[in-house]
Amino acid sequence: MKDENEERRTKRMKKAGTLRLACADFSFPLLEHDRVLDLIAMLGIEGVDIGLFEDRSHLWPSRVFKKLEQSARELAVKLGDRGLKAADIYLQTAADFVSLAPNHPEARPRRKARDLFLKTLDFAVAVGSPHVSALPGVPFPDESRGESLSRACDELAWRCQQAAARKLAFSVEAHVGSIASRPKQALELVNKTPGLTLTLDYTHFTKLGIADAAIEPLVAHASHFHARGACKGRLQTSLAKSTIDYAQVWRAMRACGYPGYVGIEYVWIDWEHCNEVDNLSETILLRDFFRSQKGT
Repeated sequence: MKDENEERRTKRMKKAGTLRLACADFSFPLLEHDRVLDLIAMLGIEGVDIGLFEDRSHLWPSRVFKKLEQSARELAVKLGDRGLKAADIYLQTAADFVSLAPNHPEARPRRKARDLFLKTLDFAVAVGSPHVSALPGVPFPDESRGESLSRACDELAWRCQQAAARKLAFSVEAHVGSIASRPKQALELVNKTPGLTLTLDYTHFTKLGIADAAIEPLVAHASHFHARGACKGRLQTSLAKSTIDYAQVWRAMRACGYPGYVGIEYVWIDWEHCNEVDNLSETILLRDFFRSQKGT
């Protein structure tokens, strides 16, 4: 595993370039999607993290996939007309984490989740996104964590193979309530799943009171990154109240040759107090912070 990780690090160093910022289209759910893209372009942020979240984003898989090629072409044109690029396509198959989890114990939900994933890959290719993110699965109460983890590894390994066949990067976000809700669990998931990378979001760990130093080893396994303010007890907060040292995060990224986008990902939903922050102002502040770090 050491040799594999060293090879991965070497490849990352070769690909690493200058800072690339993205902004989540799901940061501004009260605006029409076209206006969200206008806003991101006005902010001078080139990349867009596209949310495909069933029941809660501008673009729902159940709607988009009815006319997949047409939907993808339309989005690609909208991005291109504004000078934007798709940085990531982020699939969430259901409004909850359980019903269509990739590691669901029942075969039928797993088949449906696989089908949605394959359609997401096709959508990403057609839109021109180099990257796809998804959720890793959850621990199921009627079985051991080991059983839930083993099934998650199998399903995610299959997804890695499918993405690689299309020359796409694929990662999962270790999040609150998932099979990888702590840094050691996220590292275990990556090490047990060939080809898997992370959409790394410190805030899910910070909310639990976990120190930055315990999260930092995951930077070496990230192919996409989510950034926003957070502190113990709060998954999302203002940058002024945030306890995450993003200057050190950026240094860690540079040290390991992080090759991907830094996606500014404030969300506005009635979950984990995430509707209590001025998303626009905080996006601007974090944008300016990262821009100030480019040469450091």
